[in-house]
Amino acid sequence: MSDRGAAGADAGTGAEAFIAGVAPLVDAIGGELIAPAGAGPEDVVLSWAGREVVAVRLPALSGSLDHLLSELRRRHGMPLADLDRTTKQLVVRTLEARGAFAMRHGVETVAGALGVSRFTVYNYLNREQGG
Repeated sequence: MSDRGAAGADAGTGAEAFIAGVAPLVDAIGGELIAPAGAGPEDVVLSWAGREVVAVRLPALSGSLDHLLSELRRRHGMPLADLDRTTKQLVVRTLEARGAFAMRHGVETVAGALGVSRFTVYNYLNREQGG
């Protein structure tokens, strides 16, 4: 096929754009992009135009909460403990929506990061559910 080279180049360019498109999502979840050949059974291999182009190594669940807290710190531009009360409540709502409190010791970890007590985190959670 004479078009094979061009199609291969287009597929490569398309694959590169695909990888660039998924990279922010993978970063947001704390994952890692790896070559498909290096993927293990626990990795997610992504295909583009019928061929495997990249694999995603998902983070260990134990590091997920730390990753979420780090991302929120970057987003707010300061340590979470330095945020005002209203913003801390927003952080708690965000973490709840992301499932942070389903993890063992989630409330304790979040309380430590926010510089508040566990009781305060529970109050923020109850305020959200009640209001």
